[in-house]
Amino acid sequence: MTNKNEWWKNAVVYQIYPQSFKDSNNDGIGDINGIREKIPYLKDLGINVIWLNPIYESPMVDNGYDISDYYKIHESYGSMEDFDNLLKEAHDSGIKIIMDLAVCASSVEHKWFKESKKSRNNKYSDYYIWKDPKPDGSAPNNWGSIFGSGSAWEYCGEREQYYLHLFAVEQPDLNWENPDLRKEVYDNMEFWLNKGVDGFRLDSISLISKNQDFPDDPNANKNDYGSPYFGSSNGPRVHEFLQEMYDNVLSKYDVMTVGEATRTPVDKALLYCQPERKELNMVFQFDHMHVDYGKFGRYSDLKFKLSDLKETMFLWQKKLNGVGWNSLYWDNHDQPRFVSRFGNDNPKYIKQSATMLATVLYFQQGTPFIYQGDEIGMTNVSFDTIDSYKDIEAHNMYRKFSDMGLPNEEIMCYIHNKSRDNARTPMQWDTNLFSGFSHAKPWIELNPNYPEINVENDIKSEFSIHDYYKDIIKYRKESKIVREGDFKEISPEDSDIFSYTRTYEGHTLLVLGSFSDKKVCYNIPNHLKDFNRELVISNYDSNIEQNENGSTLYLRPYEAIVFYVQ
Repeated sequence: MTNKNEWWKNAVVYQIYPQSFKDSNNDGIGDINGIREKIPYLKDLGINVIWLNPIYESPMVDNGYDISDYYKIHESYGSMEDFDNLLKEAHDSGIKIIMDLAVCASSVEHKWFKESKKSRNNKYSDYYIWKDPKPDGSAPNNWGSIFGSGSAWEYCGEREQYYLHLFAVEQPDLNWENPDLRKEVYDNMEFWLNKGVDGFRLDSISLISKNQDFPDDPNANKNDYGSPYFGSSNGPRVHEFLQEMYDNVLSKYDVMTVGEATRTPVDKALLYCQPERKELNMVFQFDHMHVDYGKFGRYSDLKFKLSDLKETMFLWQKKLNGVGWNSLYWDNHDQPRFVSRFGNDNPKYIKQSATMLATVLYFQQGTPFIYQGDEIGMTNVSFDTIDSYKDIEAHNMYRKFSDMGLPNEEIMCYIHNKSRDNARTPMQWDTNLFSGFSHAKPWIELNPNYPEINVENDIKSEFSIHDYYKDIIKYRKESKIVREGDFKEISPEDSDIFSYTRTYEGHTLLVLGSFSDKKVCYNIPNHLKDFNRELVISNYDSNIEQNENGSTLYLRPYEAIVFYVQ
């Protein structure tokens, strides 16, 4: 069976970070049965696919991405029976489930690694990337860890060799050059697909093929580590491996696949998602996530420029149109909250900026991904001390910046802005203690604004972000213009307004979103001035402000407007 019907193009995906979604047994950790409780909520919202972050057995060094057994459920999340019940109940409600599969690296606790490190000549010896030290005993090259922990290599005395870990020391990279290892991965994928899961989000999949010369990064600063992406991003055999995965596994099932494609420009992304190449349906790209990077990369205090954001988003819309497929997201478990980053988390503007951002994103072409809490405008959290943060990357970067002599205030500013824990605080359901997430103290602190920002309050409010999301989702499902229409940017140089059209068989949508906290002027493009305009959606309840003949609009702070033009 093949996915010829391309159902994923009509999907609206809701990403669940299980640890932080809903705790059913009051141990402070979200679980599978908590997700089951919320299936009616998700069905009512209108989504039709759940993306589950990893629920496999794991020591939880990297919150489940360090997998020690790909066939087992982590005990804190429940049992395999719980998962089977979740799958059935979701399917009965018209909701598909895709699993998060992290096969770039495993945990050091995985049986493969435990055996691999014992010797250089056993079955699992070559399941990981082992290299001899340089003559002086140092690491094989100058690559640094993505998580900021120093070298991407760790010495193992048992083998008298180094193993590669692009992420945490406890996450050794799998050696995809080994066909036996690849078969193990494919067998595991079939295990879950035969259970009835509907596809995979493939973690860090663009990093699975390494340059086998393992060269030093020549751009590394003196006395510092080079980029781990230098010899691993979009490596020489990555497409060969993915085509083999398609042939051996994916071609047999009607599934959705999305690959996390770190450091992958749009022209290279097309190689992953062109249907005739038989690899993946779409990728997660990061160009729009880089618009506010600074001298220390993602850990930055820079504010993005709207022109930069539009440039990268417009490029992906145009380049993939008709030849590939986009994924649409503002945030996820690895990114700060979108309202705080791209909107305005001043309580005065949260609702308007949250709904404006949803509008300009979800009327583009591609599959929308909603991260838990987006639909109520959850914001970043600013814990007072590093001790309140749980993310391994945040702690590594805190130590790195401290060793560099940066002031604590500056370091905490970077952490507040970009820590992955911004997205990992518990889902805010109601005003009760622990916000309805649990009756016990959660594994990570709640955002202190939960008494104001929560599902219960939002749905009851005069203007509900949640209900606005429902309206957009409903419209997407019913509109071929949104799903299939051509994309055309308008005024890419405008520093306040994000605007574009979608056109399908003579029908046009004009999409506008103001990124300003002031009232701004917008002139309707000449080629659309003489047509009738019908309002599709707006995030203000009063009439559109415009001049006498309607050729100029006056958008209020973070106002979003979509017109059907005929």
